[in-house]
Amino acid sequence: MEILGIALLVLVLVAAAATVGAILRDGRGHTPPEYSVRDWSALDLPSSNYTMRIF
Repeated sequence: MEILGIALLVLVLVAAAATVGAILRDGRGHTPPEYSVRDWSALDLPSSNYTMRIF
């Protein structure tokens, strides 16, 4: 019975260490930079409302 308790304790400690390690490593991976080829512009939009154009 003691061996089962020790194995359970070791399992809990390993799981806790893995959880802490995963939390500390999270977000430290490679993230590509955000860039835009062309800036957004509203040049393609119509000058009047769609609802006003159908009348």
